[in-house]
Amino acid sequence: MPWAEPHSRFTTLFERLAIDVRGACDVAAAAGLLRLSWFEAWHLMDRAVARGLAAKTLAAPAHVGVDEKPTGRGQDYITLVSDLDAGTAEFIADERRQASLDGYFEKFTADQLAQIQAVAMDMWEPFANSVRVHLADAEDKIVFDRYHLMGYLTKAVDTIRKQENRALAAAGDKSLAGSKYLWLYSHENLPARHQDRFNALRAADLKTGRAWAIKEDLRHFWSYKRRGWGAKHFKRWSFWATHSRLNPIIDAAKTLKHHEAGLLSYFDHPITNAGAEGLNSRIQAIRVSARGYRNREHFKTSIYFHLGGLQLYPATP
Repeated sequence: MPWAEPHSRFTTLFERLAIDVRGACDVAAAAGLLRLSWFEAWHLMDRAVARGLAAKTLAAPAHVGVDEKPTGRGQDYITLVSDLDAGTAEFIADERRQASLDGYFEKFTADQLAQIQAVAMDMWEPFANSVRVHLADAEDKIVFDRYHLMGYLTKAVDTIRKQENRALAAAGDKSLAGSKYLWLYSHENLPARHQDRFNALRAADLKTGRAWAIKEDLRHFWSYKRRGWGAKHFKRWSFWATHSRLNPIIDAAKTLKHHEAGLLSYFDHPITNAGAEGLNSRIQAIRVSARGYRNREHFKTSIYFHLGGLQLYPATP
């Protein structure tokens, strides 16, 4: 029939309405509003995603973001590939292995792969290996994401705080108690109500204060406009960090030094995974609204539906 797609129990106009309703609420609520069963509402969404993926033009984005997203408890992940310029989820694969990302690159021809200018990612080696296999001049195109890099330093600062707090508490000094989140702030984002206490802690001779200062100094690396100045700053910072006598900071600095090429690539391709992190927060909202997904394929379908930038509507006469 001209007013329905083959094998569909609904008219194309009703499917368009169902897609709009489903985009505004979860499956159960949409089913109630549309007077459908949960399975019928889900089937309409599944059909919409399949239709959108089939109609999507195959083209490689200029700037690609690669990240992993936990889907359950333990080490259960999916690999998410996004278009950083468009802010859309382009590809989802199970787990976070090299083969997971290989599946994305293998869709394209060599000419299409040549259109990829840079790939932002964390320092997960299987992802980097996949880029090296499929892209020419991969080392110049891999950009290690600043937010993940700073995460290494933030974790090191927190580790030092925990160690120092235990040592001080054993001696009866509780000055670091309850200060965890103060050290996680960047300098300009510290709330005014905590400023006095934080200044007092920084003025004290604390290992945590030194670690925080080292962490904050690295942030200036991304403020430089030229690669040479950035490299000079990183060299100076790396020497300071590795001679700090703070083992968590030393370990983090050595890790970053080992991946220095990917840090310096930022000056040729000033991109970050901030867009992918934004997608991650929206993915978390999708997961929360559904109270979790026991079926991983349903989870992936929901991501494509809400964040894939797909043409979901059926053609109408």
